[in-house]
Amino acid sequence: MTLYDEARALEAELSGLRHSLHREPEIGLDLPRTQAKVLAALDGLPVEITLGQALSSVTAVLRGARPGTTVLLRGDMDALPVTERTGLPYASQIDGAMHACGHDLHTAMLAGAARLLCARRGDLAGTVIFMFQPGEEGYGGAKYMIDEGVLTAAGEPPAAAYALHVLSANLPGGVIATRSGPVLAAADKLEVTVHGRGGHASQPSQAADPIPAACEMVTALQTLVTRRFDVFDPVVITVGSFHAGTADNVIPDEARFLATIRTFSAAARARVKDDSVRLVRDIATAHGLSATAEYLDGYPVTVNNQAEAAFAEHAATALFGRERFVPQKNPMTGAEDFSFVLEQVPGAFVSVGACPPDQVPASAPFNHSAEAVFDDAVLSEGTALYAELALRRLAASLS
Repeated sequence: MTLYDEARALEAELSGLRHSLHREPEIGLDLPRTQAKVLAALDGLPVEITLGQALSSVTAVLRGARPGTTVLLRGDMDALPVTERTGLPYASQIDGAMHACGHDLHTAMLAGAARLLCARRGDLAGTVIFMFQPGEEGYGGAKYMIDEGVLTAAGEPPAAAYALHVLSANLPGGVIATRSGPVLAAADKLEVTVHGRGGHASQPSQAADPIPAACEMVTALQTLVTRRFDVFDPVVITVGSFHAGTADNVIPDEARFLATIRTFSAAARARVKDDSVRLVRDIATAHGLSATAEYLDGYPVTVNNQAEAAFAEHAATALFGRERFVPQKNPMTGAEDFSFVLEQVPGAFVSVGACPPDQVPASAPFNHSAEAVFDDAVLSEGTALYAELALRRLAASLS
């Protein structure tokens, strides 16, 4: 049987694990039930297991029978604070939590890949690190795992690292996509508080109103994007939260807003950090007010190594055929903490279409939606692709 055939033979087992994870989603860094299910799926396999200290991570190391290099495969495990509305028979049983981004599929795929690769241990020249990671959704779980030694779990740093991510929309089911260079944005946060002096709304001249200044800042940040940054190295600033005041006839003491800032290069990220903070402070000063502006670093730009992205494309087309691969023209504006891994290890982040066959990819609910549905059929495909990436990369290191 081919690797893909072997993965398809595991379909019932993979679906069972995925559905179990989906019914009991866990959020953040502490995922005890998820960790227990992963350990059960790995039970009996010839892998060295290390559990996280600051988070419920699982690191499993498979050492081949022959010496060689090391490859890392990442699968994230955490869910989102979303109330599910899919109506699936295995829908979330936890109020306010849902696997709306498909991490349950990633976990099942990586566990399946471990099974396939362990079965080939006798022919394996090198080592595979399986990185089961909590806290991708805003908690920086990858960084915690790096700090706890995931990159040196095999005794030497990986020569390459790969992560798969399913998409409930945009790509047809089973279609693979990636690109070299920036593949996902950096995501940072700007927190601003404009300090004024409250008073009666009928006498604004007797107060120091923070609301007009804060409103000016919101629009000025958009002008900053269009007039200070190269359109071919884009910056996105979106103010998603704005709060001020308690009544129509009261001028408040403060106005607050939060913005997400997305960039696609380290240079643009560094520049917008300085420029945005300076801008809001200068506007406050011009209004005779003051402002507290804090720029909070989030996830860096996810950058695919050119050679590893090309390698991932070759692996996918060899496994599934050229028609199943679509070059990704532009980066996605979402962010990923696999970026922390790719800052230290050359590798690739690869998208896998998981849109159900009865939905249109262009209009299906996208990842993070309460109605997002992912097709179980891609479980065997992702499992095979994870394993193929590791096998081919270890073999390539010998040549």
